[in-house]
Amino acid sequence: MYFEDGTIRLQLWDTASQERFRSLIPSYSRDSAAAVVVYDITNVNSFQQTTKWIEDVRTERGSDVIMLVGNKTDLADKRPVSIEEGERKAKELNVMFIETSAKAGYNVK
Repeated sequence: MYFEDGTIRLQLWDTASQERFRSLIPSYSRDSAAAVVVYDITNVNSFQQTTKWIEDVRTERGSDVIMLVGNKTDLADKRPVSIEEGERKAKELNVMFIETSAKAGYNVK
């Protein structure tokens, strides 16, 4: 991405919260400046697993910029994880928080 002040190289690694990818976190995050941990608002287990993923990132990178993202707001009628729960967890973990819908393009730029 090109900006007035310079260029930012953006790489996104999707581990789909699968345990078999946990060992790859050091290589994924080695030169990173930020981490985005995404959960599915329609899946409680997905939400619960975010704490471990954030702890893993912190173990490797410290407290660089970390964002917790609740995805699939287009399925809000099927959500068991409320916005308030996401905000509360983000506050507890001292990370940024946002909800989005990749499908509908909500909060996606």
